[in-house]
Amino acid sequence: MAGSVVAAAKLRAGRSLFLLVGVLAAVPWVLSPLVAAAAPRRVANPPVLEPSGSGLPQSGGRPLLRSGVAVPQSATPQPAAEVRYDLNIVYVDGEIYNPATNSNDKVRLRSYQGTGTSADVPFISPMIQAAPGQTVRISLNNQLPLDDPATCANVKDINTPHCFNSTNLHAHGLWVSPAGNSDNVLLSINPGRSFQYEYNIPADHPAGTFWYHTHRHGSTALQVSSGMAGALVIKGDRLPAPGVPGDLDTLLRPGAAQPFTERIVVLQQIPYACRDKNFAIERVDAKDVNSGYKCDPGDVGGVDGYDQFGPGTWPASGRYTSINGVVLPTFTGVQTGQIERWRLIHGGVRDTVNLQFLKLRRAAPGVEGLKASDNDAYVAQQCTGDPLPQHLVAADGLTLNKVIRSSKTVLQPGYRWDALMLFPEPGTYCMIDGDLPPNATVNGVNPSRQLLGFVEVTKGSSVPVDLNAYLTQELVAAAQRTMPESVRGQVVSDLSNQLGLQVFRPHADIQDAEVAGRDQQLIQFSIGPAAQDPSKTLFKVNGEPFGPQQAKRILELGAADQWRLTSTVASHPFHIHVNPFQIVEIRDSKGVDVSSPDAVDGSGQAIDPQYRGLKGVWKDTLMVKQGYEVVVRSRYRRYIGDFVLHCHILDHEDQGMMQNVSITLPDGVKAGGAEGAGGGHAHH
Repeated sequence: MAGSVVAAAKLRAGRSLFLLVGVLAAVPWVLSPLVAAAAPRRVANPPVLEPSGSGLPQSGGRPLLRSGVAVPQSATPQPAAEVRYDLNIVYVDGEIYNPATNSNDKVRLRSYQGTGTSADVPFISPMIQAAPGQTVRISLNNQLPLDDPATCANVKDINTPHCFNSTNLHAHGLWVSPAGNSDNVLLSINPGRSFQYEYNIPADHPAGTFWYHTHRHGSTALQVSSGMAGALVIKGDRLPAPGVPGDLDTLLRPGAAQPFTERIVVLQQIPYACRDKNFAIERVDAKDVNSGYKCDPGDVGGVDGYDQFGPGTWPASGRYTSINGVVLPTFTGVQTGQIERWRLIHGGVRDTVNLQFLKLRRAAPGVEGLKASDNDAYVAQQCTGDPLPQHLVAADGLTLNKVIRSSKTVLQPGYRWDALMLFPEPGTYCMIDGDLPPNATVNGVNPSRQLLGFVEVTKGSSVPVDLNAYLTQELVAAAQRTMPESVRGQVVSDLSNQLGLQVFRPHADIQDAEVAGRDQQLIQFSIGPAAQDPSKTLFKVNGEPFGPQQAKRILELGAADQWRLTSTVASHPFHIHVNPFQIVEIRDSKGVDVSSPDAVDGSGQAIDPQYRGLKGVWKDTLMVKQGYEVVVRSRYRRYIGDFVLHCHILDHEDQGMMQNVSITLPDGVKAGGAEGAGGGHAHH
């Protein structure tokens, strides 16, 4: 199988940076009795990438235009009209904490580095902040060594992983041009080369949680799994007006009565492995592929072969999901009664995260010596009670029509969720990755519950039993402080009615009339043997692997289409660049629409918790389960050019589960008006 291709290249030297903060006492983990825990590994937001220069003056208070409507000028200073950043791609030497051995493993990983990054934060890319109407220039400087000819020279099949040190950049979820030096993932920035990307973020771009990562076909999974992924947050200060949506940021801004602390949470799976003289992965038990990866003293782990990917490889590795570069971290500074905005970003490749928060027993043992295989027992015995509610306000950076309340938030690779978190009691909470059915996961196996970290909560204000009522009360109070008089009544009314967020929703529904009379766009993911060589496995979209001879999917600028997404083998997260899509329905193998808010079984439980309440939600990445039928709609606004859609299990994408897409100008003016006039934040 192409997925078992292994790079024969030796690890090369790079800069020596980044030591993991905190040294843990060597105390073996046991379920009981109480074990004295070491000092917690505290976690902070990723470091913010500092500009390397600003080419144009600030906007000087000029009003922004949103679909022809002048937006009232904010009282806050406007961001620079143009900002420049430098991102260097280098090998970084450092350490990652291994709970199973209660020690730090030495690693060398490909990483993004830039001004403002911190030596205290290992292997987390810096966060990029931008604003609507801003031009963002990012100089990508590939300082990796030359590619080894064994993995890059004379590549006969572009769907065989190759050129592991060649790269590019993708602004995942941004509504910008895919052409030229904008969000062009069809480029290759080779070792020793630099290239400046230019993202002209339109003035009507939604504010929200996005991310950036490498996207060079043939090496995407390997580089993202090395840590080459970071948060990209669009901050907005546009207040809503009658008929014109505003930014949710204006409701959740800091205030005297409610601080609305913001946390950036980047989840990553780095499957680093140490190798023997034959380049084989070293394991705890050489005869058992499920025994976990092993790194002996003096070994240096890395991500250098596609034998580190594939079904079941992540749980078999025994590695831990990191949060902002830290393994099993503790969030601090949280108080009862304090509403926090958690921007959750799944920046990993090979694991599904089912996020839950449970109260930790007061006498719980520490986690030193805790193997990944022992996590389920630890969670069962030490993390108690019902999961804490999470109030979801945005999906993939796009504000929801109303808050979705859930006790578990499923994040597939590429997903983002913004959650309002409220901790009702002081103490320590477990942050866990809960179990899910195999067909709901990337690995396709029945995962055990895994610890992600902890949240330390101190006593603040008192919280009533009804958290929903408390949240409603606090958001209404925030609206009365922050919203303009012209829409204040509507905002308060919406919030009071099931926490509605209609005036902050950036996209209007795609109506039946917009897609009527148009052919449905069909996508089918499949995996199977090649006709000419049954020993070779192909990863395909609509029966074809990615390649230069693959026919492009042609879409018409200014149009809207309905899409039908299915998978015949395994489950795959569908992602398309440039324009997001709106979910119409998700039908399971029995034909039941599990995306409805009322999609529950006889006991009142969600038929499929991953999808309940997603009907009408806008996203850019969505899991397509085997045997399910997913129907979505999308508009193609403003931008023409070539880009891709693909499975966001990135080793599947590297091996061919990707398709070329092209948005083109229509042939001419149709009855009823000109095509391609744009749309925008207010009229998508």
